[in-house]
Amino acid sequence: MEEWLIVDGYNVIGAIENGWSSFPLEDARLQLTAMLSEYQAASGRKVFLVFDAHRTPGGESRFKDQRVTVYFTKEHETADQLIERLVRKFRHPSRRIYVATSDYLEQRMVFGQGAYRISARELLEEMQSLKGRVRKKIEEQWQERHTLGHGLGEDVLKTFEKWRRKK
Repeated sequence: MEEWLIVDGYNVIGAIENGWSSFPLEDARLQLTAMLSEYQAASGRKVFLVFDAHRTPGGESRFKDQRVTVYFTKEHETADQLIERLVRKFRHPSRRIYVATSDYLEQRMVFGQGAYRISARELLEEMQSLKGRVRKKIEEQWQERHTLGHGLGEDVLKTFEKWRRKK
């Protein structure tokens, strides 16, 4: 079963401790997009990132950034409204949809539509944990000592040994 994750971007940015409140908003969005791109690659979940733009004139915009689909809401629409619309649109029996938000009312709304909820803090912890597991796996693979003949069959190694000894 495929898994999709819809993230309330500003909600997650606000949940970051020691975080990004001193960053310009554009930098915080870019940083979150990069983190979610890594998360998407490691977890296998397809990630959609939603930002509130309801006070900005214009229509809804959608684009890909680092393989994450990023949405900005249309004028007079909140991120919560867009998230609910996306859950309804993407809902499918072979798909599990998660919504990352700490907004309790929004969690209840998407849960009622068949999506799973995850708080912003839980998502950040999961991303940190996954990053640690990936780092550990890379270190373990790096520490394995691979010789030139590593992974070759016994018969191939014997042939190479005969050639080396010129027999």
